[in-house]
Parts: sequence; C-alpha cells; structure tokens
Amino acid sequence: MTGWKLPRLFSSGSSEADRTHGPERIRLDIDGLVVYAVGDVHGCLDELLALEAVIADDASRIADEKLIIMLGDYVDRGPRSCDVLEHLSRPPPPGFDRICLMGNHERFMLDFLDGRITLADWLTVGGLPTLASYDIEAGNLRALGSDPARIGAKVRAAIPAHHVSLLRAMPILVDTGHFLFVHAGIRPGVALEDQRDEDLLFIRKAFYEASHRLPRYVVHGHTPIDTAERTGRRMNLDTGAFKTGRLTALRIWQKRGRFLSNHH
Repeated sequence: MTGWKLPRLFSSGSSEADRTHGPERIRLDIDGLVVYAVGDVHGCLDELLALEAVIADDASRIADEKLIIMLGDYVDRGPRSCDVLEHLSRPPPPGFDRICLMGNHERFMLDFLDGRITLADWLTVGGLPTLASYDIEAGNLRALGSDPARIGAKVRAAIPAHHVSLLRAMPILVDTGHFLFVHAGIRPGVALEDQRDEDLLFIRKAFYEASHRLPRYVVHGHTPIDTAERTGRRMNLDTGAFKTGRLTALRIWQKRGRFLSNHH
C-alpha cells in the first residue's frame, strides 16, 4: 500500500484472514474520495505510465482526495514485470494514494519463491518473461539441471527483497460498502467474510453467471476482454494490455463510473 496515508482505512479482520494469516482485507469509506481502479498490467510499464498520466489529467479537475486501486496481475506475460514491481514499490503519482491488490499471478510468483509450486508450474502461466525481466535466462536455469533447490536459490537471489516484500504485503480485497475491488471476483451466495482467497484470485464462470444477481458492484480484472465493460453489477477492467497495449481504468466518483484508457 505504497503511499497510503488516509485515516479512513481499516482492516476488516475477516474470519479467513484471521485463521490463515492470509492477505489483508480492507474496508474503506470512499465518501469525498475519487477512486481510480486499474486493470491487469502484466509487465506493461509503458502502458501503466501512460495511463497514470491520463488519470492525473482527469483528476486535476477534481478537488477530492484521490486513490488508485490496482487490481492485481502486475507480473508475467508482458516484458517488464521487474520494472512494474519497482514502479509500484515507489511513491504513487503526486496527490494520490495507492493500494496494490494481489492477483493470481502474484500468488503464483510467491508460491514458487516459497517452494509450493515448481518452476514448470510457474512457467505454464507466463512466468518466463518475468524471469527474463530479472535477467534470468531459461538456458541458465536449464544448466542447473533438475535440482529445484538450486533453481529456486538462483531466482530468489535475482529478485530484490523489496519486490518480495511488496508482494507479501498486498491485500486481496477492498470493500467500500457500495463497491468491491478484487482481482477475479466473488463466490455467489457466500457472505463476504466467508469468501475464500482462492475464489477472490481465480473465480470466473460462477461469478460471471451471477453478474445480475450480485449483492453489490464488483470491480475486477482477471479475464481479458476487448473493451472494458459493465455487465450487471460487475465491471471487468482487464483489456489484455500485454497483447493489445490497452490498459484500462475505471474512475468512481460520487457513485458514478467512467472508463479511462491509455489509448485516447
């Protein structure tokens, strides 16, 4: 939560987080606040910088306090995962606060670093460009043979400690009462305090099928679409930046929404 200072922020203390010491869940009062939610970045630093410029220009006409909520998936697939994490570890744009939510790709990265999955598992979801962004070439890893300990040690040595700390500190949900901000979505029919981290990071089909029956508006990414859209009570902001070059934000101000893009 780089740059966070607004006193209105407090943890929800969800039952699952208390039991498992999993990622934090946040409750937030956004009255008098303009929020910019940003979709999946996937290593696309240039696109993120361009979108931040669009956001700053848009926000310059609004006097209220300003917050950027990143919806996760900063790494993998695109070319500059290392640079994106470095950018997000630094202060947010002037005049803004920022919350970086965890996405499933941050979970994959941490799972590999912590030895819960193999390198092959991570590579199947787009980890190779992330390794390359840290100057780790696949050929160098192959030279280590099949020893997971040696491979893991080489990767860990290449990733700055403050990048790993950023990943570990990422909350998994922001609840404002009227809006939920989460990477993938929520499990329909399950109370918010009982939502599983796995669903918040990975859910698709059941969540999408319940779009018109959701208890509140859900702002999410996770599944690439051509153009950001509102379907029922959910807003998908993942416009596949690593493939399309298009990164999308949603401005929420006074309970009204407006889509913004790095492509004017």
